Amino acid sequence: MTESPAAMAPDADTDRPTKPALAKGWRCKCPQCGEGKLLHSYLKVNESCSRCGLDLTHARADDGPAYLTILIVGHIMAPLMHVVYFSWRPEPLVMFTVFTIGCLASSLYLLPRMKGIVIAYQWARRMHGFGKDTPSPASPQAASNEQDRT
Repeated sequence: MTESPAAMAPDADTDRPTKPALAKGWRCKCPQCGEGKLLHSYLKVNESCSRCGLDLTHARADDGPAYLTILIVGHIMAPLMHVVYFSWRPEPLVMFTVFTIGCLASSLYLLPRMKGIVIAYQWARRMHGFGKDTPSPASPQAASNEQDRT
């Protein structure tokens, strides 16, 4: 993409498409440009997008991604556990070990993706400060506004 970050930034009046933003969030990419990393250190949100400069400090994912992860993993593992138990009757320790590893692995896989989806949804719906047209801290306009205040 050869567009400038200012050209990629949507206006306050334009709709932000939700489905593409959620797909970008699933890939843990910036919901605006789809190229910059959304997270670092597994679950920490970057302060801004390295590609387009989107301010990500407004993201308030809190406990939502954990609840979504538990909901999805539970709805997949519970019926699977039922089917495995009544089909093959494995030893309890074997079943416990296999399903514990399965739950942990799927939770660790899904958690950052759920966080990306929650942040992308907030961006698409202009929630928690994502709707404000404030300049990013690195922009010249923000620097001049900061100098005017002092």
